Amino acid sequence: MFNFTPLLGAQSPSPASQSLLELDGGVKVLVDVGWDEGFDVQNLKALERNIPTLSIVLLTHATPAHIAAFAHCCKNFPLFTQIPVYATTPVISLGRTLLQDIYSSAPLASTIIPASSLSETSYSYSSATTDSSLQILLQPPTPEEIASYFSRIHPLKYSQPHQPLPSPFSPPLNGLTITAYNAGHTLGGTIWHIQHGMESIVYAVDWNQVRENVLAGAAWLGGSGASGAEVIEQLRKPTALVCSTRGAERNLLAGGRKKRDDLLLDMIRTAVAKGGTVLIPTDTSARVLELAYLLEHAWRKEFLDSAGESSLKTTKLYLASKNVGATMRYASSMLEWMDDNVIREFEADSSNTNNRQHRRTDSKQGAGRDKHENSLQDGQPPPKSGGPFDFRHVKLLERKSQVDRILASGGARVILASDASLEWGFSKDVLQAIAADPTNLIILTEEYGVSIREGDNEGLGLSHTLWKWYQERRDGVAMETGSDGQNLEQVHTGGRHLEYKTAQRVPLEGKEFLIYQQYLATQRQLQNTIQTNSGTGLEASADAIDESSSTSSSSSDESDPERQGKALNISATLGHSNRTKIGVAKEELGVNVLLRQPGLYDYDVRDKKGRETMFPFVTKRRRGDDFGDLIRPEDYLRAEERDEIDGQDMRDAGSGKQSGLGQKRKWEDSGLQSATGRRPSAGGNKRRNTGTGQRVAPPLNGSDGNHELNGGGAEETDGASDESDTDAEEPVMGPSKVTFETSSVQINMRIAYVDFAGLHDQRSLSMLIPLIQPRKLILVGGTASETKTLADDCRQKLLVHTGGSIEATSDDVLTPIIGETVGASVDTNAWTVTLTEALVKRFRWQNVRGLSVVTLTGRLAAAAEDRPQTDALSKKKQKMLKGEAEATSMDEILSASVPAQDSMPTLDALPPSMAAATRSVAQPLHVGDLRLADLRRILQSADHTAEFRGEGTLVIDGLVAVRKSGTGRIEVEGGGLAVPGSHARYLEGTFHSVKRKIYESLAIIAGG
Repeated sequence: MFNFTPLLGAQSPSPASQSLLELDGGVKVLVDVGWDEGFDVQNLKALERNIPTLSIVLLTHATPAHIAAFAHCCKNFPLFTQIPVYATTPVISLGRTLLQDIYSSAPLASTIIPASSLSETSYSYSSATTDSSLQILLQPPTPEEIASYFSRIHPLKYSQPHQPLPSPFSPPLNGLTITAYNAGHTLGGTIWHIQHGMESIVYAVDWNQVRENVLAGAAWLGGSGASGAEVIEQLRKPTALVCSTRGAERNLLAGGRKKRDDLLLDMIRTAVAKGGTVLIPTDTSARVLELAYLLEHAWRKEFLDSAGESSLKTTKLYLASKNVGATMRYASSMLEWMDDNVIREFEADSSNTNNRQHRRTDSKQGAGRDKHENSLQDGQPPPKSGGPFDFRHVKLLERKSQVDRILASGGARVILASDASLEWGFSKDVLQAIAADPTNLIILTEEYGVSIREGDNEGLGLSHTLWKWYQERRDGVAMETGSDGQNLEQVHTGGRHLEYKTAQRVPLEGKEFLIYQQYLATQRQLQNTIQTNSGTGLEASADAIDESSSTSSSSSDESDPERQGKALNISATLGHSNRTKIGVAKEELGVNVLLRQPGLYDYDVRDKKGRETMFPFVTKRRRGDDFGDLIRPEDYLRAEERDEIDGQDMRDAGSGKQSGLGQKRKWEDSGLQSATGRRPSAGGNKRRNTGTGQRVAPPLNGSDGNHELNGGGAEETDGASDESDTDAEEPVMGPSKVTFETSSVQINMRIAYVDFAGLHDQRSLSMLIPLIQPRKLILVGGTASETKTLADDCRQKLLVHTGGSIEATSDDVLTPIIGETVGASVDTNAWTVTLTEALVKRFRWQNVRGLSVVTLTGRLAAAAEDRPQTDALSKKKQKMLKGEAEATSMDEILSASVPAQDSMPTLDALPPSMAAATRSVAQPLHVGDLRLADLRRILQSADHTAEFRGEGTLVIDGLVAVRKSGTGRIEVEGGGLAVPGSHARYLEGTFHSVKRKIYESLAIIAGG
C-alpha cells in the first residue's frame, strides 16, 4: 500500500513543498517542511495534525521552499523534535545558515499569534485593545536553538542505502530503506529512493539535469561525467515517481550554460559601462553559490587579461547577506559535493601553492644568487589564482551599515543580495536605494509566476510586481548590444510608483505584555493536557508524561532569559483557567492527580483499567552523549556567580519558584515592568549570547573570518557600525509585535531577466520521464497550468511507450491537489512461499549484472489445515470424560485448543514421475537487458563494422539491422551472407554472427 498526500505545493502558486507518504503498516514519511515568503502559520495546520503519527522526516534542498518551517516546527511542536530527520551534509549546513538569516531578517518568520487564539486564552484581550489588528509575534528561535535543531539531523551520503530509525510513536519500519541521489539545482540537493517491501518510490522534486559551473547534473543517467543513455538501475521502473512540474512550460536558452553565463555578463557590462548599479536578488545559501562563483571567476579572467580596458575592472562586486560568511566557509569545506571541474580547480590551486612555497624556500637557501634578482622574486611573486571560493574580488557584506555605506558611495557596482523574493533581506534595501536612477539595472534570475497574494488587496509583492512589469513591457524595451552582437532586452519601468509594505518588530507595551504572558501560560497548560490524554496509546506513555512535568524546571531555566512570558506563576495560570473554564479536572488527570496536585494521597482505583490501577512511578532518564552524562553548569556556580542573568539565581529560577501557589515574585521576574515603558535589563543576555556565538561561530554568525573571505573588505567594518547594528537588533530579544509601514518608491531603473533558477524544463521532463518508466506518476510542485501541461504530455508519452489504452494511462498519471490523498499502489504478482531444503539444493545460480538469477520447477503444496489440532482436542475431551483427566496436563489442552495460524505455502521438488514429464516442456530463458551501445562495442571488437543510423537502429556491415523496441524486444533483420575481407565474416555470415553475439550478451537460464 502506498498513499500520497501533498500538504503544500500541489497545483498552487506557493513554491512551498510538504508531502506525506503513507506505507504499509502505518509507516508515514514526511518529505520537506517548506514555507513561502508569507510565513502563514495556517499553512502548517495539516502538518501539525500529522506529527504524532510520523515515522521519519526527509529533507531535499536547503531552500525556503523546502526547509523554511523546520525551526518553527522544532520550537513550537514538541513532538517534532522526537522524529528522526535525514538529509545530506550540505543541506544541513546550508539550511542552518539559511534559517538564521531568515529569522534575523524577516520579522514575519516568527509567526503572528491569531487574534482568535488571543481572545480565547486571554481574559484581558478585549479590554486591553479596541483594535483587532493587534499582531503579537511568537518568540523566534535563537541562533543557538537553530544550530541545536540542525545538529539532530542525521547526515547521509549519496548512493548509500540506509535503514532509518523510527520515531518513538511510530510502528516498526519493517525494513524501510532510503537512499539519497544527486538532484542538482542546489548543493546537496536530493532525489530520494524509498524502498519498503514491494514498493519502490522515487521522490524527485526540483531537480536539474543540466551540468552547471558548481553543481553536477542529476543522477538519473549516472551523474557528473556519465554519458549513459539510460536511467541507472536503482531509479528505473519505480512503482511510483513523485515529480515536480515547475518549469513544464519553459524552455532553456539555446546555447546552454555558456550562453546563459555570457548573457548575464553582457547585461552587467551594459549597465556598469554607464556607471550604474546592478542588483541581482538571489537566495541565501543555494543558487547564490552558482552566481558568486561565476562572477568571481569572470572578474579574475578580466584582471588576468591585460589587453585593453574593461568596464568590469573598475566595477566593485559585493555579496550582501547576514550570514554569507558562514555560508561560504561551509561551501569551501564541501567541494567533494560539487562538480568535478571545481574539484580539479581546487587540486590545481593546491599544487600551485605548494610549488610556490618550494620556490620561495629554495630562493632563500640559495647563497650565490644576485641580491637584485632575489628582491624581484620576493617582491613580485607569480600571480595566484586562488581556490574556487577564495574570493579576491567579491566582498562580503553582513551588516546593514556596510550596505548603507556602499550605497552612499559612488561608482559602478554589482550587488548580489538576499532574498530573491525581495520581501526581506538586503535586496529590499538595495532596491529602494537604486530604484530612481534609470542607469541602474535589476536582473531577475527566476520566473515568479502567480503570486500567493493574487486576488488580495495587499498587492502582489515586490518580486511578482517587477516580473509582471517585465512581461507587460508597457513602457518600451531598451535594446543593448551584447559581446556576440545579439540584442539584449532591458525593460523600461517608466517612472511608475511601486507600493510595498515593510514589517517591523516593535516591543510590547502596556497590557499587551500581559496578554502575551497569559497566552503562553494557557498554551503550556493545554499542551500538558493534550500530552496526558493522547499519551495512553504511546509506548511508555506514563514515563514520557511524568518526565515532561518533572523536567519542566530544567527547560524553563534554559529558556527564561529569552522568553520573559514564562515568569507568570502557576497561581495566575490556574486562576485564569478557572475564569475561562478550560482548567484541567481531576477526571482528566486520572491517576496522575497523585503527582500533579500536592496534598492528595488517595485515589479510587475501583472499576479502573490498565495504568489507572497502579500508582504512577516516574523514572528520570539520564541524559548523556558519547562523552558522558550531561550536566547543568548552573548547579556548579559559586555563590557570587549565581546572579548573572537579570539578578536571578539560576538554580532557583525554575519551576521550584513557580510551582507553589501564591509564591511571591520579584518585580523584575514578572516582566510587567514593560507596562511602564521600562525595558528589562539585557546586559546579561548580550554577554551570554556573545559568548555562545564565539563557541559555535560558523553556524551562528558569519562575521568571523570576514577578512579572509571578502578580499580586503574589512575596511567596511568598524566599531560604530557594530554598535548601531546591535542597538537595532535589541528589540528582537524580547516579546514583540509586528507593525506594517506602507511606502512608495518611484521606479526608473531597468528590468532584465536571465534564467538562473537551475530547474528542469519542458525538454528534460519530456525526455526523462519515459526513460524512468514509472508505473505510477504523481505530479506536484507547480501551478495548475504547469501540472495540466505536463500531465497531458506524459500521458501521451507513456501511452506510446507502454502501448496501453488511454484510460489506463490516465489512471497512472495522478495530479492531486493540496490535502487530497491518492492511492499509488501497484498490484504486483508476488507471493511468499517456503522452499524446502531438497529444492534449494538443486539451485544453479547465475550472475546477471550483479543480480543472482535462478529458474525452478516445483510442486506447490497448500497450507496446513487445523484438523489435526481439532482431533487432538476431541481426544483430550474424551479422556477427561472417561476420568483420565489426571493423566492430561492443562498445558496440552490449552495448546491443543489454540487454532492454528495460516501457515505459508510450501514449494517442494517434483517427484521423479512428474519431473520426466515436465523436463521436455521447460524451455531455457534469456535474461538481461541488452544495450545497443554495448552490442556495437562487442561487434567492433569482433572485426565488424557497426554504426548507428537513425534513432534506435544499429547497422552491422551494411547488411544486418538491429533494433530495440520500447518494451525491450530485440529485432534482427538482414541476410546471412558473408562478405569477403574479414576472417570473422569468412567463417560465418554476418546475420548469424550478430545473433550469436546477442545470445552471448544474455544469461541463459536453464528451464529445468
